[in-house]
Amino acid sequence: MSQDLTRTYDRATFLFENKEYGKAAELFAELVEEEPDQLGVRMWLARSYYHSAQLRRAEETLTTVVGRWPSEAYAHLLLARTLQRAGRAEEGKQHLKIAEAMGLTE
Repeated sequence: MSQDLTRTYDRATFLFENKEYGKAAELFAELVEEEPDQLGVRMWLARSYYHSAQLRRAEETLTTVVGRWPSEAYAHLLLARTLQRAGRAEEGKQHLKIAEAMGLTE
């Protein structure tokens, strides 16, 4: 990761930690464009979308994550929570079961 990307990452995590989730999501989205293979950045982006109630974007990001990294238990759990929050709990059940099978519980 270049120095500029590192600065952007630091700024984005700072914003997230200060509960400025929408602004953090904008920066994490830029980072995902630059570093699409970075699982950690995608998870920060998904969490930022979730906490800023951008549930469709969170779902899309997490669907990509579980497609590329199916053993990422937290992605399954967060996808289940996202679907629950969007009023689609039944759809989220399969992801909750996967997360639980991997040892992650709510």
